[in-house]
Amino acid sequence: MTALADLAADLSSANFTVDALADLWGQDASAALHRGQRVPALRRITSTTPLSTLARVFVLGLAADPVDVDAALPTLGLAGAVELGLVTVEGAPRLDLRPYSFADGRGLVSWWIASDLGELALGTPIPENHVLGVGGASTTLSGLMISEPVDLALDLGTGCGIQALHAARHATRVIATDISVRALELAAFNAELNGITNIELRLGSLFDPVLGERFGHVVSNPPFVITPRGQDGVPAYEYRDGGMIGDGIVASVIKDVESRLIPGGIAQLLGNWEYGAADGLARVEQWVRFTGLDAWVIERERQTVERYAETWIRDGGTLPGPEFDRLYGAWLDDFESRGVTEVGFGYVTLRRPLSGGPTCRRFERLEAPLADSLGTHIAALFAAADWLHSVDDAAFARASLTVAPDVTEQRHYWPGDEHPTVMDLRQGAGFSRTVPLGTALAAVVGACDGTLSVGAICAAVAQLLEVDEAELTAELLPSLRELVLTGLLSR
Repeated sequence: MTALADLAADLSSANFTVDALADLWGQDASAALHRGQRVPALRRITSTTPLSTLARVFVLGLAADPVDVDAALPTLGLAGAVELGLVTVEGAPRLDLRPYSFADGRGLVSWWIASDLGELALGTPIPENHVLGVGGASTTLSGLMISEPVDLALDLGTGCGIQALHAARHATRVIATDISVRALELAAFNAELNGITNIELRLGSLFDPVLGERFGHVVSNPPFVITPRGQDGVPAYEYRDGGMIGDGIVASVIKDVESRLIPGGIAQLLGNWEYGAADGLARVEQWVRFTGLDAWVIERERQTVERYAETWIRDGGTLPGPEFDRLYGAWLDDFESRGVTEVGFGYVTLRRPLSGGPTCRRFERLEAPLADSLGTHIAALFAAADWLHSVDDAAFARASLTVAPDVTEQRHYWPGDEHPTVMDLRQGAGFSRTVPLGTALAAVVGACDGTLSVGAICAAVAQLLEVDEAELTAELLPSLRELVLTGLLSR
């Protein structure tokens, strides 16, 4: 066995899993850890076991007795852990290593992911070559990932390799790139530790390492954080700073990815975009406009430049004080120089059409809480867009539709009234949309059980409401098409 195979065997033996850690220190301490506070978790460790030792060292970032570390890793041993760069001979951590679990269409998966020590373990701001572990953005992108089988996938800016590991579950082969040698080393570590063998790692910026190659799936959590350029003393963290002015890194990826996709290929990425004289989401629309790609872009959040600067300066480990204030001023100067007032964050899904021009371009803002896994839902949305593009209104009226199983109708009444004052369709999965209903649309949707055609239902509702059938049908078809496109109705 290799050293990493020995490590995997020891981690399994110690039951070093997400659920076991949650049981070890409880829900409240787990929540505190997500806020960067480890004291509650440390107080819950009341005995020395292999699990508690591994948790203390690799999750809480604290030293343990070398004898306990050796006992917690009986196959690898302390000496092997030192050689792998996991700990020092004194039992102090040199890497963050923690369990990670998720469920996708292929089942429940548990991995271990190594990354560089964070601010909590270091006790200082993180270095500029820091390799980030699994964070909120990572889990967001992996949850969005369409997992339809492809021959070749690309993870652009792989970091610790988490997106490449996810892509390796549906791609025959994955190429993962990064400008950081350190990131590629940790990505290789994580792939081998988890027994994943179909990932190839390449050093270089953006698409440079894959010139001439095309992919069925491109995923990227690019270094999209907008950082002041050309100002002395402003840290440029490799994991988050793409080295371009403003939101240029996202614009560049959108512009260049088309030539890297095979027909039918999908690209999915996260990004920031700036608001100022122009609407931020409209800027993304402009970037897409000059491509031949389908696009579904969703903005999830907007922050003022003040809040944005505070978030990312603190993310680097700088505490409030003179240095924080100096950096804060540099960030605000940078935004002011370009007239930027807010920054948007969201998800971009792009598709190269199999033939012809794009059939779907949608740019929207959604703030409702989302389901954990959206990849299947996004794939269904593009399939619905293709079908809607292929049928005129007459063909659409001949189709039979069904209300999606996660959709419910909610009605609100004034006390004592028999007729509702407000009716909504609510989507329980996917993008959790709420759609207001009028009387006629509610009646048509309520009859969509796959038995009758849309046209026949509209005719029956028109007769019931004593209105003109053709006029009612023409009025409702755009709304019904929208419900199909967004997944509340299916054919």
